[in-house]
Amino acid sequence: MKRRSFLKGASLGAAAGIASPAIAQSTPTVTWRLASSYPKSLETLYGACTHLSEAVSAVTDGKFKIQVFSAGEIVPALQVADAVSNGTVEMGHSGSYFYIGKDTAFAFGTIIPWGPNSRQMQAWLFHAGGLELLNEFYGKFNIYNLPAGNTGAQMGGWFRKEIKSAEDLKGLKMRIGGLGGNVLQKMGVIPQQLAAGDIYPALERGVLDAVEFVGPYDDEKLGFAKVAPYYYYPGFWDGSAELSFFINLDKWNSLPPTYQRVLKTCAEATGHDMQAKYDVLNPASLKRLVGAGAQLRALPQDILKESYKITKDLYAEMSAANPNFKKIYDHLWAFQQDSLRFWAISDLSYDYMQVTALQQRWAG
Repeated sequence: MKRRSFLKGASLGAAAGIASPAIAQSTPTVTWRLASSYPKSLETLYGACTHLSEAVSAVTDGKFKIQVFSAGEIVPALQVADAVSNGTVEMGHSGSYFYIGKDTAFAFGTIIPWGPNSRQMQAWLFHAGGLELLNEFYGKFNIYNLPAGNTGAQMGGWFRKEIKSAEDLKGLKMRIGGLGGNVLQKMGVIPQQLAAGDIYPALERGVLDAVEFVGPYDDEKLGFAKVAPYYYYPGFWDGSAELSFFINLDKWNSLPPTYQRVLKTCAEATGHDMQAKYDVLNPASLKRLVGAGAQLRALPQDILKESYKITKDLYAEMSAANPNFKKIYDHLWAFQQDSLRFWAISDLSYDYMQVTALQQRWAG
């Protein structure tokens, strides 16, 4: 891709703000390796890596190259953070909440149950101090983080049997990532964290009774509807989900400031592209899935009510046990409450008005 054509691209228009005189000041030849937690078949997720790589190369006239590797090509999918931290690779692409076993505060880089929606998450990260707090935390693991894009609100997942109440969750073996697994475990679920490529075989063999991944487009690609016909919403544990570009902190600090700016700007453009892509692909995919027989269901209200109480109790426990968790949680929670008060007046009321009008047209 030529630099001129890149700068004209609408999806990467933000990169046009990097002026060529600035690039000319310090443009050494740099080659990095990026290990992703996702397979190439998921072009929405893995595609963020190639989007970033092409953008960085275009802006620097090919002098800063990022070679992209899918899950398992260099390291296993759920060991990307370790590979970045210890310098096996310069850069990784993953969901931060896969690593809560190291420290529960890793959850905040992706999302926490009953957390912010995608726009609130972006606001917190980029303009309310969230990213600075996260990078202060990640620095303890020799990692620097750049947000890599958001999936938007996710679905509640695929179940082999219908879920009519919270009682039906007890004993279910479910693939779920992040702190959502901790919440559902207190409701009787047996949570399991599996990489994308391992989920369908486990579901097919009966090792799993249910699975949540992302949303209609990715779920359709992974074929979950073939085995588990009941498709539930909403995923209260994934009101949005932010992916991460993890960078080895020593490597980040060794980059020329110009290249740091290039990475930041291109990562922001990549994030914008990813969510816009999901917002186009998911509606059509859901229509196909339902047309093919998927049983779309809302999670029962008793599950949502119970999960909220359990979630708040869990956060109190984790805050008491982990100062890293408490510091970030208190900051995010305060921001989210202020945001929600305005959201109820602005976007939520507008969206409700639009959905109501749509339903009335259907009825007519």
